[in-house]
Formats: sequence, C-alpha cells, structure tokens
Amino acid sequence: MTETQALIENRPPSVAALFLDRVEATPDAEAYRHPVPSPSGQGPDGWASLTWREAADRVFALAAGLIDLGILPEERVALASATRVDWILADLGIMCSGAATTPVYPSTNAEETAFMLADAECRVLVAEDAAQLAKARRHRAELPHLAHVVVIEAADAVVEEGDPEGWVLSLADLEKRGAARLQQDPGLVRERIADLRPDQLATLIYTSGTTGRPKGVRLLHDSWAYMARAIEATGLVRPDDLQYLWLPLAHVFGKVLTAGQIAVGHVTAVDGRVDKIIENLPVVRPTYMAAVPRIFEKVYNGVAAKAREGGGAKYKIFRWAAEVAREYAKTSQDNFRRTGSASVPFGLAARHRVADALVYAKLRDAFGGRLRACVSGASALSPDIGFFFSGAGIHILEGYGLTETSAANLVNPGEAYRTGTVGKPLPGTEVRIADDGEVLLRSPGVMAGYHGQPEKTAEVLESDGWFHTGDIGELSPDGYLRITDRKKDLIKTSGGKYIAPAEVEGRFKAVCPFVSNILVHGADRNFCTALIALDGPAILTWAKEHGVAGDSYAEVIAAKETEELIQGYVKRLNEGLQSWQTIKKFRLLPRDLDIEHGELTPSLKLKRPVVERTYKNLIEEMYEGTREA
Repeated sequence: MTETQALIENRPPSVAALFLDRVEATPDAEAYRHPVPSPSGQGPDGWASLTWREAADRVFALAAGLIDLGILPEERVALASATRVDWILADLGIMCSGAATTPVYPSTNAEETAFMLADAECRVLVAEDAAQLAKARRHRAELPHLAHVVVIEAADAVVEEGDPEGWVLSLADLEKRGAARLQQDPGLVRERIADLRPDQLATLIYTSGTTGRPKGVRLLHDSWAYMARAIEATGLVRPDDLQYLWLPLAHVFGKVLTAGQIAVGHVTAVDGRVDKIIENLPVVRPTYMAAVPRIFEKVYNGVAAKAREGGGAKYKIFRWAAEVAREYAKTSQDNFRRTGSASVPFGLAARHRVADALVYAKLRDAFGGRLRACVSGASALSPDIGFFFSGAGIHILEGYGLTETSAANLVNPGEAYRTGTVGKPLPGTEVRIADDGEVLLRSPGVMAGYHGQPEKTAEVLESDGWFHTGDIGELSPDGYLRITDRKKDLIKTSGGKYIAPAEVEGRFKAVCPFVSNILVHGADRNFCTALIALDGPAILTWAKEHGVAGDSYAEVIAAKETEELIQGYVKRLNEGLQSWQTIKKFRLLPRDLDIEHGELTPSLKLKRPVVERTYKNLIEEMYEGTREA
C-alpha cells in the first residue's frame, strides 16, 4: 500500500474526529483569520485570528449548546448565513454534536427557505441576522419541527410577541449555554464525536436548482472525511499556505475547502463580502485561493477596461501582452506535456519578460503578490481567459465536482496543469465515460441519495456506486478530463447538428471584454442566436469615451453604436466557429442577469430555462420571418 492509499484508507470516521486530531496536533497554530470593523466605522477593517485551540473552545461550546437544546444525532440544523468565520465554527459545532448541517444561501427567498427547512425537518436554524430570522418567522406555521432560531448577530436576536418561549436566542447565548453544560459534563462533546459512524448523515445540502425545485443531497460523514484526506493527498495545498476564502459556504465547493483545510492545517482568511475582494487581496496576500470563473472574467474585463481608459497606446500594449501571455502559456504547457520542461523559445521568453514588466507584475500585485495557485470550479472557465492568467503568472487549476459528489472529484495537478481540462481524479475517485459520452464518477464522496426521493436517486446512482453526472466529457489517454457541456444543455438544431452552448459562450467571453453574461439559443431552430448582457461599468466607460448618448445602462444599450460594437465581437467569434455554431442574430439585454431575478444560481451559474422564459419575446423576435426546417 502506498503512502497516499494509506492516508485515504485509514481516514477517520468524520471531519469532527479529524478536527480533534488537528487541534491536538497544532493547538497554538493560527487556524482562521477574520475581519474586524474599525471602531469608528471609518477606514479599512482590521483582522483578528483564532488558533486551533481557540476555535475548538467555541466549536465545543456550540456543540454542547445544541445538545443542551435536545438535538439528537442526524437531526438537521440549518445554517443561513453569508461566508464568515462564525459559519465555519457553527458548521463544526453542528457536526461535533452529531447533528447534520443543512446550508441555506442567505439570498434564498423566504418561500424556498421555508421549503428547505420543512423538507429537511430542521430542528434548529442558525440565522445570520434579522433578515434570515424574518424568513423563518414568516413561515413558522409551516415549520412544526423548528424549535429554535439561533441568530449570529446578537443585536438582531429580537423576540417578538407571538414567538414561543426560547424560540429565538443569539449565537453568543448558545455558546454560554454550551459552556455551562460542559462544566457539568466535560466529556460530552468528545463522546458524541467518538460515537459518530462513517455512514451517518453529516450534511443535507440542497442543489442550487438550475432546473426545477432543489433536491436535498444526503452526504455522509465518510464523504467529508474522504474529501479532506484526498485533498491533503494531492499535495496541492501545504501547511504553510494562507487561503483566502470568500466563496459561499452554503455551496458544496466552499464547504469542501473547510474540510481540506482541517486535514492540511494551513491558515484560512475568511470574508464572504464580494465587494471587499479587491481591497482584501493586497492585505491578506494569500498563497492559495478558490474562485468561480465569473470572478476571473470580471478581473480580465476590468484590466482591459482600465487599459482602454489609459488611451490607445496603453490599450494596444495590453492587447499585445494578452496575446503574448496566451502564446507563452500554450507553448509552456505543451512543452511540459511532451518533455517535462516548461521551457519556451528564446524570442517568446524575451517578449514575455517585457510584457511581464509592463502588465503582468501589476496584475500579480493586485492579487497580493504571493499567489501560488487558484482553483476554479462550479462552471467552465473560458480557455482563452485561463491561458491569459497562466501566461501572466497566475496559475488557475481548474477542477470538477458536483453537489452529489461532495464537490472535489478532479483537479489539475500542480505545474502539470492543462488549461481547458478539469485535471485528473483525486486519489480514491474513479472516472469513466459512458457510451453516450456522459461522465460517470465513483468514490466515497458520492452521495447516499436524494432526501426522500428514491426514484430520483435511482435515475442517477447505479447499484454499484457509479454516479451519472449529466455532463458530457472526454478523457485523454493519460487521464485528463475535459468537460464539453451539460448533457441536457446540448443544442440540436433543426438541421440535426449538435452544439455545446457553453463552449460558444466561453469563447465569446474571451473575445469580448464588455460581456457579463451570454446565453446561446438554437435548439430545434435552423440557426443559433444569443442573448447578451454587458458589464455595466465597462460599457458605460466606453460610451463616455466615444461620445455615445445616454447616462444609464439602458440608454447606452439602446444606442446603435453599442450594437455595432458588439456586432464586431460577434463577427470575431463567428470566424473561429463551424458554420452551424455561428451566431446569426443577437439581442442586448436591458439589464445584467442576476441572482435576485432567479436567472443565476448563488454560485453564478446560468439558469437557462429561467432566462429563456424571461426573454422569450426577444428570442422569438430573432426568428420572426425565418422558415424553420
């Protein structure tokens, strides 16, 4: 048995047990770093730290507090909060009590929140603030199992007339209650952890629902313990790393990062405020960060917009540097694959050094200057954008996984990464391609099933453990996986040609620096069309520079100059496509797509059916007067 196999096969029964091991191994090492608002409310935030021992004190108090409330093993405790250190501590407290966490995005509306709480039969809700408390209060009659709401922001834990006695309490009160219980019974939490079995429910996490109502995915303690050890075994994350964690922890991608951190023992700086990312990066100076593709797209578009603002010469330099970066990345990756050396020809290396001094070094500084690697997941990253960052010295390791498989199933291996692929399977994970091209996965991370939906479980999970992902992909001879599209999202034109819309959409994002979101449509039609939403700040800046009338996004979008601008980029896109893939017509959307209107999931995935329903009139308008075959 190899060292890696031993690490995986000898894993503890739960992350709770792994957490105990971590605390005992490095009690005084820094575990978490979190922002603290300045006392005056003015100026930048400060940062405070928790050691593993200090984190354990809070986790044990929270676990004991839940036990004191009467929570039993595998009963569900919901957690509705933005990403913050309290989320991680509460999640660990829930697992250490033996209960199961049901994460809820704070952006989820009251009706869907109530659906999840009722479907999971949650006994307790840990709510971030008054807004999350109000959702539960509004639907309390539909939630007979919900015995308590624990509010993280203590000032928001306000009891109202009609609330049952003890129904609302603050997180601080729960910790005090737990600390008192531990004084009476010091071994209480350790006993609960020792009793945990690998096959017990640890997390009931609801799919983000790009189509239909979300389903509850049952993930066991063994799934998370396996993921933690598998991440450790890759060697991609090291004990001396500093991770910047801003991803939604209600998403399985964010949650698996917390499990991996416990196994490895590195420091994590936690702040879920997306509007603080640019401000935080130079302060935190992370060595490692995970993100979704939209973030890299926004950074790329932002850098391009800033170069344009600097005048024609500066923008010309940026475009030259971007092409050098892509050529450098493609050449070095190809050489590494063939020879094991990432060397490039002398002339290319010389051009790269000049571009680095003019463009890339400033970009790396904006990320804090120490970033060794980023992991990108949740959806596909445009290869052209990936090659740009790779050539600029910001190495994006694309990975792949699903809620149903505990998130981390494949990832690109360090310096051997290949842009455009999602890498190789983690140790202990198997991958195969079905006859119809669908990607199948098998590992200890695969779910136990959908909560209360055995027929839905049987549709995707075979008796021998193979999970049907619904994604179409290709495996290289040496084991790298490339995802080409969602099985259900493949477009078949009326002429019988299959098109992967995500591939076309990704190419357009690399070509057009003004795009925010794009949806390609063409199923059962005789040509493809697109709905395009533009990046507000970028297009407004362009409009001002070019004398385009209008002060608002809607006015600028309506201008013929804007349509001509985007038409030029569509033409560039089409030049690199097969004839049946080309975009014949497009419409600019009157606003960007967003989570609030239900068009994007909280992890910023496109909800195609919602967008197509919302803008059905624009789609039909593009096909008016055409003859459908």
